[in-house]
Amino acid sequence: MKKYLEILKSCPLFEGVEEGELLSMLHCLDARVDVYDKKYTVMTEGAPATYIGAVLSGAVQIVQLDYYGNRSILSEVGAGGLFAEAFACAGVEALPVSVIASEPSEIMLLRCHCILHTCSKHCSHHQALIFNLMRDLANKSLQFHQRIEITSRRTTREKLLAYLNVRAREMGSASFDTPFDRQELADYLEVDRSGLSAEISKLRAEGVLESHRRHFVLL
Repeated sequence: MKKYLEILKSCPLFEGVEEGELLSMLHCLDARVDVYDKKYTVMTEGAPATYIGAVLSGAVQIVQLDYYGNRSILSEVGAGGLFAEAFACAGVEALPVSVIASEPSEIMLLRCHCILHTCSKHCSHHQALIFNLMRDLANKSLQFHQRIEITSRRTTREKLLAYLNVRAREMGSASFDTPFDRQELADYLEVDRSGLSAEISKLRAEGVLESHRRHFVLL
């Protein structure tokens, strides 16, 4: 576990935790690390919501399929990020989403019960973990509302420009990469891929933006 200390220290769950305490904490949390290839399913919709995931390397996408098989990408989580924490903390019987590795990834799974309930050792770090977890859930709630603001726009053009403006603010630059390819971006915005590609071409022709694959420049 020592080789993961640096990335774990950047994880919101372990903010403010001393390095020496972190190692002993992982044992209390029943932590385990698994390696996943690209497109491998880390968590499956319908499975018990027992674990919180921390991305040590790579990235995962939170994905939901409707009755007709249409895919929506709810979010992408990169190295240092957490996923499935809301479902595990809520105690839902089954996950309403799947978690898919979007690139080769190392994932640490932490048993949620061990975070929310103190162990027999009465470790002092549990209060800090619960506080950090609450703050992370609050931030995820804000991100969720932000996505709703984007996907509730009426047209593909409005959704795309809203997303690109949010992304530019996050990256602090008008020139940036997105974590999505064209199909993934369409799934995130909940639009048709061909319609999305057509809008990107129109915006390029109008001088609103430049783009190449995942890279965009707002002009």
